[in-house]
Amino acid sequence: MGTGSKIVSVLFRLGELCSAIIVVALLGRSFYLINIANASANGRLVYAEVISALEIIFSVVLIIPAKYSFYAFPIDIIFFICSIVAFALLTDVSTGAGLHSCTSAWYYNYWGFYWGRFWRVPRVTVTATTIGSAGCGTWRAILAFLFIGAMSWMLSGILVSSA
Repeated sequence: MGTGSKIVSVLFRLGELCSAIIVVALLGRSFYLINIANASANGRLVYAEVISALEIIFSVVLIIPAKYSFYAFPIDIIFFICSIVAFALLTDVSTGAGLHSCTSAWYYNYWGFYWGRFWRVPRVTVTATTIGSAGCGTWRAILAFLFIGAMSWMLSGILVSSA
């Protein structure tokens, strides 16, 4: 456990922490909007929120480059797998390859509808184009930071297991 590996380990932990905080904040906003609409949250979103909250806790505990944090590589691998599963669940909502998540039917009927607060507007005036543009950047940011966090957990697990 050299000085270089300790510094890199802290950087990976900071990446994990920042990514998880961003995902929790963005999903928290969506849960707030869903709550205002008196609707129920989708299980995929709840899973991603819970995994990200657990990642915050563990990354804060493991950020100090002590000896115990270098033996925690199974936790790194577990969170890598859980993050990839959350990413896959949120990406695999379209009927196609999942690459156009803002054009999927699930996005129109759920995320875009609640993010754009279209439950307040009569259904006649709401078009698919309007719903498709509501919150698409936020949706993609959640997917991006889930993936970045997963890669940070994976690299941290590789670094720790080889140290």
